[in-house]
Amino acid sequence: MVEETIGLSREFIIHPGESLLEALEDRNMTQYELSVRTGVSEKHISTIISGLKNITPSFAKKLEYALGIDASFWMNLQNNYDQELLQFEELNSISEDEIDILNKFSELTDAFITYGFFKEKLSPVYMVLEYRKLLGMSNLLDIPKIKYHSAFRAQISNCNVDQYILFAWLKMCELLSEKKTAAENLDIDRLKKSIPEIKKTMFLKANLIEKRLSDIFSECGIRFCVVPNFKGAPVQGFIKRTDNENIILCVTLRQKYADIFWFTLFHEIGHIINGDTKRLFVDFITVSENNELKADMFARNNLINSRDYNAFIKEKGYKRSIEIKRFADTQNVRDFIVLGRLMKDGYIPWGDRTKYEWT
Repeated sequence: MVEETIGLSREFIIHPGESLLEALEDRNMTQYELSVRTGVSEKHISTIISGLKNITPSFAKKLEYALGIDASFWMNLQNNYDQELLQFEELNSISEDEIDILNKFSELTDAFITYGFFKEKLSPVYMVLEYRKLLGMSNLLDIPKIKYHSAFRAQISNCNVDQYILFAWLKMCELLSEKKTAAENLDIDRLKKSIPEIKKTMFLKANLIEKRLSDIFSECGIRFCVVPNFKGAPVQGFIKRTDNENIILCVTLRQKYADIFWFTLFHEIGHIINGDTKRLFVDFITVSENNELKADMFARNNLINSRDYNAFIKEKGYKRSIEIKRFADTQNVRDFIVLGRLMKDGYIPWGDRTKYEWT
């Protein structure tokens, strides 16, 4: 149990029986007389005054008749007592181990505050209660017991994943997506036709990109969000089919590199078009499965035509910056997309890369 001053002491939680005793003293009425007036035993009166029994709605009505004090007064006293006692018991049920989880959540807490899901950072015990409510867990220590489908469990075991951070990150994705609107059903055909428009978006100012992408995806039945990346949740994307058959799509701005963002986005689009959306789908950075390879291929080929790229490499156009820019124009992408691909493929050394700063 946590040894901390929590602002609520058991001895200061007033049972409504004390108010009942004061009412009797004000009227010079004995417990016996009250028992007669209310039709209950004197022992019953005594146990309420002693705080051993609570005031029920029916007894509150009897007190209204006997003492001339509204039943609602007694019920409010009882309700306030119950709430304070519950809060006291909740605060004192928090273990040091549960509080230690808050250390893992430090960056997440800042993000949840920024997004308005927490009002402010509170003392540890109260932050535990806030996280219990936000994450839907009566004890944060039980988070690893949540069961996922077998493929997801296998991915988690093969990655450097902190299950607490991943669980909270997934909740953040769901909460942020709830603020978005989208057409009721996923429209794959419309998504395919929207790819040229999605590529055009990379030519906008950075602070306009997410909004424009959200609008395009919304028409395809997809609620799109860019979500922060946190250590312990090595995730580049999250896809989930909702109850009304549209899709949640969240991507991270990993390392803030623009070329990685666009490759990740098209990788996730590839998953959706390839049908990898029948269940919760979390795209871990280090996982290399068949569906990941297919999504990678989709991203590469839709950002840069493979035949054109091979011809560009054969002509050694990558050795001249003006040719890189010209080739990017033919692919309807920014030059940082071509530069990132060339660096990845080893044709040019790693160097300065364009970054986004909107999250």
